Amino acid sequence: MKKFFDDIKKDMKFKSAGPGKKLTEDTSSRPEVVQSSSSAKQNRHHAPSEGAQRAGAAALARIEQKQRPKVHTSQDAIRNQVKRELEAEAAAVAEKEKAASAEGSGVPVKDFACLSVSGVYFTCPLTGATLTKSQREVHLKEAIFMRFEEDAVEASVMMIHTFNKDRDKVKTAVDIISKYVENICKNPTEEKYRKIKVSNKVFQEKVHPVEGSREFLQALGFISVMLPVEGQEEDEEFLVLPEQSPDALELMKERRDRLQKGQPVRAQLDRQPQAFRPSPNAQKFELPSEFYNLTAEELKREQQLRSELVEKNSMLRTKAMREKEEQRERRKYNYTLLRVRLPDGNLLQGTFYAWDRVHALFEFVRESLVDGWQPFELVAPGGQKLQESEEVSLVECNLVPAALLTFNWDAVVQADIAAAGGKSPTLLKPELLETIQTLS
Repeated sequence: MKKFFDDIKKDMKFKSAGPGKKLTEDTSSRPEVVQSSSSAKQNRHHAPSEGAQRAGAAALARIEQKQRPKVHTSQDAIRNQVKRELEAEAAAVAEKEKAASAEGSGVPVKDFACLSVSGVYFTCPLTGATLTKSQREVHLKEAIFMRFEEDAVEASVMMIHTFNKDRDKVKTAVDIISKYVENICKNPTEEKYRKIKVSNKVFQEKVHPVEGSREFLQALGFISVMLPVEGQEEDEEFLVLPEQSPDALELMKERRDRLQKGQPVRAQLDRQPQAFRPSPNAQKFELPSEFYNLTAEELKREQQLRSELVEKNSMLRTKAMREKEEQRERRKYNYTLLRVRLPDGNLLQGTFYAWDRVHALFEFVRESLVDGWQPFELVAPGGQKLQESEEVSLVECNLVPAALLTFNWDAVVQADIAAAGGKSPTLLKPELLETIQTLS
């Protein structure tokens, strides 16, 4: 999998880089997001294999929603058709998001220059591109479809586990496909096990509706063939696998295992780590609308709800009660912006999901420090010391939608270092200090 990520990152490096920037241009206010691939120049690749062409053609058929002329299965035709489909989908998603923003939550639109963070961004695990929320799904699809040229099996496995939201249906389809492979490997010379009737009820109801299933079968070597059926005047479509050699059968087993172990590909939240100089405005937060899933009326009640949560945290509650309250809070907040005041007065800022565990915050701080191996503690507003080992969310710690925490080195360890004549540890990494800003 690591090799796959490296390969596709190289393949899309320039596509995801976006337009050039002047050296004197200020780019610190917001991350650079990926540009539409429609303006990117096509890179040259080796011609795809026959199996990859078939799988790529099947992938195209999946995203067609109205009749179109027959698509050629050459490399250029596949890439161009996929791009047209993805661009149309991106435009539809952007338009829908724009309309929802105009009518939706009722959260007042704030001046961009006054915001504590320009927005919420995500990172594609396949390409490393920085994406907005509306770009996530389309970009992931494009990255996965592009993989068909190099590894049709891997791409189809990703399709199955990423494009289908119902995990039970995915598991059922994977189990049935695995049974196909098992029967073929046990009975390699029996033709009936190498033929799948497309109109078969089980195939139609359990396999065909799962995106990527047909592409995976074609990547295994199945070919679409029209064959006569006894008692019927018209031929029917079958997926037929030619007889396989012993080595090919072993390869099929390995590909089946890859299918069974597949995981969804998800864009990861970009923490947007940012350092700030000491400031009296450390507790001042102006958040973009993406952070909220609240109406204007609910925002007015926020102070009261936060007070109630503090009171409830002091009461003995069952696990079920805590989980119910946490679920309620998740519906109100999507993300939270956290700042950590360091011993030198500088501030470290990062974006988190509202339901992230406290461990994620500790890990973020640790990765931002030069001497992150040394033990430290984080103190929440009100003096509450956070415990990294506790399986509690940021919501449960009353750290949403924004909060300022205090960082302290472990006193015992620091005393030992001082007694040994050691120096105080360096704090933030150089790359963060190079882009340090002043809070307005």
